[in-house]
Amino acid sequence: MTLSTNPLERQAAILQEGARRGASYLTTLSDRPVRASTDGLGAFDFALPKRGISDLDVLDLIDRVGAPGTVASAAGRYFGYVIGGSLPAASGTRAMLTAWDQVADAPTGPSVVAMEEVAIRWMVDLLKLPPKTEGVFTTGATMANVALLATARDELLDRQGHRRGKSLIGAPPIRVVASAEIHATVLKSLRIVGLGSDDIEFVPVDDQGRLQPEAMPQIDDRTLVLAQVGNVCTGASDPLAQIATKCEAAGAWLHVDGAFGLWARVSQKIGAALEGLERADSWVVDAHKTLNAPYDSGVALCRHHVAMRASMAIGASYLPPNEPSPADLAPEFSRAARGAETYAALLSLGQDGVITLVDRLHLLAVRLAEGVQEMGFTVPHDVHFNQVFCTLSQDPMRCEKIVKEVQDSGEAWFGSASWQGQEGFRMSISNWSTSEDDIDRVLSELAKVKARSDYWLL
Repeated sequence: MTLSTNPLERQAAILQEGARRGASYLTTLSDRPVRASTDGLGAFDFALPKRGISDLDVLDLIDRVGAPGTVASAAGRYFGYVIGGSLPAASGTRAMLTAWDQVADAPTGPSVVAMEEVAIRWMVDLLKLPPKTEGVFTTGATMANVALLATARDELLDRQGHRRGKSLIGAPPIRVVASAEIHATVLKSLRIVGLGSDDIEFVPVDDQGRLQPEAMPQIDDRTLVLAQVGNVCTGASDPLAQIATKCEAAGAWLHVDGAFGLWARVSQKIGAALEGLERADSWVVDAHKTLNAPYDSGVALCRHHVAMRASMAIGASYLPPNEPSPADLAPEFSRAARGAETYAALLSLGQDGVITLVDRLHLLAVRLAEGVQEMGFTVPHDVHFNQVFCTLSQDPMRCEKIVKEVQDSGEAWFGSASWQGQEGFRMSISNWSTSEDDIDRVLSELAKVKARSDYWLL
């Protein structure tokens, strides 16, 4: 390839070559092992040369060495962590955004900020949240939780006369009440915002992993209540209507972590489990899981937008005064234009497409659960959405070996898990491209591996 001496033409040519290699990767992904090969990754590690190498040689090294070292999570037989793929329109938009190289802030990226604002409004409408809800895109659910828990912290302290911006040293106490199975990233976020995780009042859950409202302690207006939509092992959602009633009566702040599960709200089939969602004070959802926007893309949503801006907004001598910006709602100031990718994902699906995607992920999870039970595994929960936890009731410790053999086969990838004292494995159906054939392939491989395991027990 002959490269132009014009710098932007040269950049365009290299971008096109990178896109060509990426497209080639995608077209062969369904035929390659799902597991990553780490054997050749040492080829990345050498002393930084005194003189740089050519752009094409850089791409060649990264493609040749890096592509085999990727997990095929972009294709349909990855069932490990809750990782979605990337819808075609969203992938194409990312390629354009790479060329645009915009910072998602009002003065530096007006078009991408406009798309982000519309995407937030579309999401609020789809999820049936209060119309004045505002939000912002973050790197993922963890940073979305950080933004919203910081807002809740400040609001609860304000009520006690401890103004925003004042040190937490000597601040009045805030109570934190949470589901016993709240996600670990929420606990991490609590630590980041200075609320810690040692003094949380955990509420017991039922046999589906749902918080039991009747077991909640007495709460008051200095209490932060953490509920979840989408248990990581079962997909179940906490009974939000009952929890919200208690929070409203006490004046407590109700925060809902719903990284993948919040999207179940759109479904006529499974959305009823999220009754009362709109009564919370704040919500977290990911676009890069169920919605299948590219990584990374989390969203922080809050009904108290004035409080959120008061906690997150910044000012500097070089910034335009009084010009609203997404940075006023986000932990980050320098932000990628991930909202535009989610705009593309939503626009390509439309309302009906989002509903169809959610329902299909659920139906595939049901198909998977039925298949594993037919071969002798136990699924100790209802299939609430897209998560399936499996175990062998008589010999759960065999599950770890079975998982490793399936991973090594390259046919599929999922990981070991433990839930409510049971050892087993968890499978997540999150990718828009996963098909019934993909489910049948993993079931076939799982049946072969289990049959070998059964044989050695004879």
